[in-house]
Amino acid sequence: MKKAFAQIKEKLAKTFGSKEEEPEESYLELETEPREEERAKIIVRPFTLQTFEDIKPILDSLREGYTIALVNIRPLKDKDLIELKRAVNKLKKTCDAIDGDIAGFGDDYIVVTPSFAQIYRSTGTSEVKSE
Repeated sequence: MKKAFAQIKEKLAKTFGSKEEEPEESYLELETEPREEERAKIIVRPFTLQTFEDIKPILDSLREGYTIALVNIRPLKDKDLIELKRAVNKLKKTCDAIDGDIAGFGDDYIVVTPSFAQIYRSTGTSEVKSE
């Protein structure tokens, strides 16, 4: 991408830099396909919910689209169940908005994925339900 911008800058400098010369018509070919090193990597990121306000970084990461969130809900579960339900509902709504998937595994963790990933359901995972 930097190389393409450098080429455009160079062409513009040649075209507008000297008024004596007639600018020649030339075309710059841009690559439309991202290269391997330019593709974004998928991040599996752990989070811990201690208060309802801790949900904001989780939602921001999910909205970017390249993060699979592993959320430890144990601290909030021990502290305040009502706040935990609010947080889970907020996660569920965001997950629905980005066409992702959400599931709980064990008693202390929730997994939230963007649209490109699906969670395998077995006896150890459960559907997270909105109330």
